[in-house]
Amino acid sequence: MTYHLVFCLRIFCFAGLIALAGCANLANSQRVEGAKSGAGPAYAVDPYWPKPLPNQWLLGQVAGIATDKNQTIWVIHRPNTLTEDERGATLTPPRSTCCLPAPPVLQFDQAGNLLQSWGGPGAGYEWPKNEHGIYADPEGHIWLGGNDAKDHMILKFTAQGKFLMQIGHAGQSEGSLSQTQLGRPAHMEMDVAARELYVADGYQNRRVIVFDADTGAFKRMWGAYGQAPKDGQFPSYDPQATYFGNPVHCVRLMRDGTVLVCDRMNNRIQVFTKEGKFLRQMVLEANTRGSGSVWDLVASEDPSQTFLMIADGTNNEVRIVRRDTGAVVGTFGRSGRQAGDFHWIHNIAIDAQGHIYTAEVDTGKRAQKFMKVR
Repeated sequence: MTYHLVFCLRIFCFAGLIALAGCANLANSQRVEGAKSGAGPAYAVDPYWPKPLPNQWLLGQVAGIATDKNQTIWVIHRPNTLTEDERGATLTPPRSTCCLPAPPVLQFDQAGNLLQSWGGPGAGYEWPKNEHGIYADPEGHIWLGGNDAKDHMILKFTAQGKFLMQIGHAGQSEGSLSQTQLGRPAHMEMDVAARELYVADGYQNRRVIVFDADTGAFKRMWGAYGQAPKDGQFPSYDPQATYFGNPVHCVRLMRDGTVLVCDRMNNRIQVFTKEGKFLRQMVLEANTRGSGSVWDLVASEDPSQTFLMIADGTNNEVRIVRRDTGAVVGTFGRSGRQAGDFHWIHNIAIDAQGHIYTAEVDTGKRAQKFMKVR
C-alpha cells in the first residue's frame, strides 16, 4: 500500500512538473515587444480581442479607434469596403452564408464584448461617404468624419447615436482659409475647459482649425510652423517643408497645454501652443516615402505623458518615443497578417491602464489590442 502511494505521488509530481514547464514555455513564447532594457513600456498582443461579432457581421477597413471616459473602446469602419465575397450573404441571390457588413460605429468593452452599434445615413445630417476618424470626448459625445472627395464635414452624436451637430457640409471644399467648410478632415480632439474642438483638416486642406465645441463657430486656424495655411501643388515629401503635407492626419492635446500634429507625409510631428505658436518638431524615419511615417499618436497614460506611441502605417509598426526629446526607445509590430502584426496601421488609442488599441485599413480590416506588460 505504501509502495503504491509513493508511486502515485511520484507520478502526480512528475505530471505537475510537466504542466509547470508547459506554462513556463507558454509564457516564454509570448510575443512581448516594446522599449528595450526597461527604458519604457512593453506590450503583448491579445489575439482574442475583440470577440467575434454577432449577426454574421464583418468589419471593413477600420478607419478610427478611440477610448472614452468609461474605458470602453469605439471603432468606426467602412462597410462599403467589404469585397463581394466578404459580403456574400447580402447578394441577390446570396453567394454564401456569410457575411454582412457591421454598422459603421461599434462600442466594445475592454474584454472585447460588443456593447452597441449604430451609424449610417439619417435625417438631419450628411453621413460621410468614406468614414475616417472617431473621437469620444470627455463628456461622452462621439465625433466622426470622412475623407471622401466630397466629405467636408464632421458630425457630433450622443453615445447612443443621436445626432447633435454638423460642422461643414458635403460637396465642395472652399480651401484652407475657409472658416466654415472643411476639406476631408482626418481627426479631432476637444479641449473641455476652453470648450474648443481641434480638427486635423486634413486630406485636402492643410491646417489645424479650431471651433467652438458647442456651437461650431470658427475660432482660429494655422498651418505648418504656425504660419497661415497654404494650399497648392507641393512635393509630397519634405520634412523641412513650410507647409503641411496631405494628410494632416492627427491632432492631440497634451496635459501640459501643447498641441501635437501628425504631418504624415512629411514624417514629422509639429508641436504648438493652443494658440498655434510653433514650438518644435520631431522627424521620425526621415527616409520613409510612400504614405509617410506619422499616421497617428497617443501619449502614455502616466501623469507626465513621458512617451508617445506613434502609429506608422508605412513601416507597419508602433514606435515608442520620448515626448521631451523625440528619442526612439523601442517599437512593436511589423508588417504581416498574424496577431501582433500590422497592415496599414491607421489609428491608435490608449486606455487608463496603458493598454493600446490599433485600427488597420486597406486590406488589414481589423482592430487589435496590445496589453501593457511593463
